[in-house]
Amino acid sequence: MTFIANPKRYHEIPYNRCGNSGIKLPAISFGLWNNFGGEDTLENQRRMLMKAFDLGITHFDLANNYGPPPGAAEKNFGRILNEDFSQYRDEMIISTKAGFRMWDGPYGDWGSRKYLISSLDQSLQRMNLDYVDIFYHHRPDPETPLEETMAALDQTVRQGKALYVGISNYNAEQTKQAIDILKAQGTPFIIHQAAYSMLDRTIENGLTDVLAEHGIGCIAYVPLAQGLLTNKYLNGIPRDSRAAKEFIPFLNERDVSSDKLQKITALNHIARERGQSLAQMALVWVLQEKSVVSALIGASQVSQIEENVKALNNTTFTQAELDAINDILK
Repeated sequence: MTFIANPKRYHEIPYNRCGNSGIKLPAISFGLWNNFGGEDTLENQRRMLMKAFDLGITHFDLANNYGPPPGAAEKNFGRILNEDFSQYRDEMIISTKAGFRMWDGPYGDWGSRKYLISSLDQSLQRMNLDYVDIFYHHRPDPETPLEETMAALDQTVRQGKALYVGISNYNAEQTKQAIDILKAQGTPFIIHQAAYSMLDRTIENGLTDVLAEHGIGCIAYVPLAQGLLTNKYLNGIPRDSRAAKEFIPFLNERDVSSDKLQKITALNHIARERGQSLAQMALVWVLQEKSVVSALIGASQVSQIEENVKALNNTTFTQAELDAINDILK
């Protein structure tokens, strides 16, 4: 049956301008880092994508190595896109990345022109797309000259394979250098994807100032700290949680420390007083940062997407709430 999107979807969510660009991103974007691999059911993936779009989420974020196995998320997304969403392609922002290990040998990792151009070609093939809206370099390369990496991003735009480019996981100084190179090339550099949450505020140490000064938007990934900033871990580690999955290297049992659990419990108290879940409060908290235009969520079921979008019903904080949160996080 042909998917017909909710006609009121653009009334469900605010859209924020991405830096000085012409693009607006939904306050909440949907990432396919987890739960879109070969071990996950296609029908659940389809339900989540449909619900996200019906709620006004227009930005879908991928990378070449998302899975497992690497490439599976792009392949699954491409299948669903072409079977169910083809008529809505021009209403979507689709992004992908390259920069982590994707294939064997010296040309399948980091930031060479060879790797980035080849990877994007493969990504487009997996998704059956002519272009992506945003193509990111996923992490800085300590060996390849930054000029080469940025020139590769520029080339993808000039070839019509990407409309805009971005970077991810660069620190403030690296970002300054990238901005200068891309500006000299005339490349439409609009966005930086950075880890940002109540439990990881590293970007506040200079990066957000650089982005604000140069008109670059920031999209915050892992705003829920891989699920730690939810009610899921208040009573231990559920068997079906990310921390319990062996193949997810970025969150495991040792990350759920007693100190973090104490902070989570205290934050949860503030969230309840605000009439929100902990996850909802954590999402709108990252949007308080001046450069952050969107919070990037993941999900394993439709109900999580619905709960996250409801966070936007209460996006303001009193100064007393912000002070209390800062005291907890010190």
